[in-house]
Amino acid sequence: MTNPLAIYFHWPFCQSKCPYCDFNSHVWREIDQRAWRRALISELDFYAMQTQGRTVRSVYFGGGTPSLMPTKTVKALIEAIHNRWGLAACEEITLEANPSSSETLKFKALKEIGINRLSIGVQALNDDALTFLGRAHSSKEALEAIDRAANTFDKFSFDLMYGLPNQSIGSWRSALRRALSIANGHLSLYELTIEPGTEFFKHNIKGVTDKESANMFEMTRAMMADAGMPAYEVSNHAKPGHESRHNLNYWRGGDYLGIGPGAHGRITISNQCIATHQIHNPVRWLKKVSLIGHGTAKHRNLSPYERALELIMTGLRTREGIDMAYLEILTGLTRNRLINPSRLSHCIEAGFLKNSGNILTATEVGIIRLNSVLETLLVADTQYAGGATVETGQ
Repeated sequence: MTNPLAIYFHWPFCQSKCPYCDFNSHVWREIDQRAWRRALISELDFYAMQTQGRTVRSVYFGGGTPSLMPTKTVKALIEAIHNRWGLAACEEITLEANPSSSETLKFKALKEIGINRLSIGVQALNDDALTFLGRAHSSKEALEAIDRAANTFDKFSFDLMYGLPNQSIGSWRSALRRALSIANGHLSLYELTIEPGTEFFKHNIKGVTDKESANMFEMTRAMMADAGMPAYEVSNHAKPGHESRHNLNYWRGGDYLGIGPGAHGRITISNQCIATHQIHNPVRWLKKVSLIGHGTAKHRNLSPYERALELIMTGLRTREGIDMAYLEILTGLTRNRLINPSRLSHCIEAGFLKNSGNILTATEVGIIRLNSVLETLLVADTQYAGGATVETGQ
């Protein structure tokens, strides 16, 4: 098999829980590093047995805060990938990092063991916003981390949030202008969303209005395009050649392994795409791996229809869009089975979508209302429901 893989590792630990965060992250004061290193490699081995002969295109360490992982653990996981698949075809190995002083001191060591791209969780460049967001670093530390990354790595990205309560479009423009002056080639720009279960949700924190949000989004895309870093996905902006190879693999429907608590994956075996979900709770995941060698909670065969819908929903988020001819070949379903032809015509006439040959893309007008466009566009067809879900323990 030559179909390349991406590999995602989830490290679920943080020094503190941010009030907006709904990711699978936990604050543990005592971590058995040896046990966690052994468990991650064990789960990697389980999936390596199912993907022999494949090549690895990208690796991503996410979290949580994977820059808190001991360098020894990161090195062991990279070596494990090399020993099982090889890394000759691997274009990118990314690690998420926070800008605290203790973590930035590890940047050089991380590069020496094989990390070639960083994604830095800056979130804001002024101290008032950082305090509101519950971030542990200061704006000074953020700038120092960006500077250290620029002097260590050829490629790195950092995240910023907009749409904070009472934030004006002018203040966001100033923050973005400052970010562009220090960016390398990639920025991830996310609107603050208040998710159920977070501290912000419990305290009824509200962001900006829908109109303000739309104005900020449109201004962001225009400003980033003018700066030579256009959006290649809804929230991700890059100079040509600086796009995240790992994330592009997700959005293009490539296979990827999800390793660690709460991780999910997509693996194609004998032309069947299988969705995998790992046990979410870190304690239960670790226990399960110690017993049977992996912490898979469930795996499910996706029907061609479900697979196609995933590809449409992710593909329309990107600048390159969807190749409908390729989608038909991949799934064996005609485009009319997936997309309502008359509604597609309406979306094109309304200026939400553009159809060039077989390539379907969302316009600047359409991307801001993409969820509504998708609801209008897609054909619901229970005839193409997926296969049985196999539960293997939570």
